[in-house]
Amino acid sequence: MLRDILSITGKPGLYKLVSRGNNMLIVESLLDGKRVPTYARDKIVSLGEISMYTMGEDIALSEVLTKLGEKEGLKATTLDPKKADNDELREFFGEVLPEFDRDRVYPSDIRKLIQWYNILINAGITDFTIDEDSEEIALEEKKIETKKPAPQAQVKTQKAAASSARTGVGAKKG
Repeated sequence: MLRDILSITGKPGLYKLVSRGNNMLIVESLLDGKRVPTYARDKIVSLGEISMYTMGEDIALSEVLTKLGEKEGLKATTLDPKKADNDELREFFGEVLPEFDRDRVYPSDIRKLIQWYNILINAGITDFTIDEDSEEIALEEKKIETKKPAPQAQVKTQKAAASSARTGVGAKKG
C-alpha cells in the first residue's frame, strides 16, 4: 500500500498515485482530495522506499509506521508534533522504536513521521505493508522519462531566401 503513497518536495502532505500521463503523474492529495499533475522536475519519493536509521540495520518506514500504529491503536497520535519540543519527540519515538539512531534521526524527521502517520490514519489508511509484487511497477512509475523535443529543421522562408540572394550570402560565386 505504501508504494502508492508519495511525498512531493515543496508540496505539503502526502499524495496517492492515481494514474500516469505523458511525462507526468496524476496524484491525489490525502489532505483535501484534489488531483494535481506532477512532472519530472518534481522530487517524488514513495513512502515504500524510505527507511529510518537504527543502531543496527536500517528499518523500513512501513515497519516503523506499523509499530507506531500498534502503540497508538491505529488512531491519531496523542502527541502534537507541532507543539512538542525536541526532547518530547525523541522520548515519544524512543517508545516506538527504542533502537533508533539518536545522532542521525533528527527531531524534524520524527515530526514529519508523526505528521505522515496522522495523515494516513485520517485518510483511512491503516495497512502499512509494502506489496512486493508491485515493486517493478513502482520503479517504472518513479522513473518518468522526459522526452526531448525533436530538433526543428531550419526552413528558409521565401523572404529570407530572396534576401540572401540579393546580398550574396549563401550563394555560390562563379
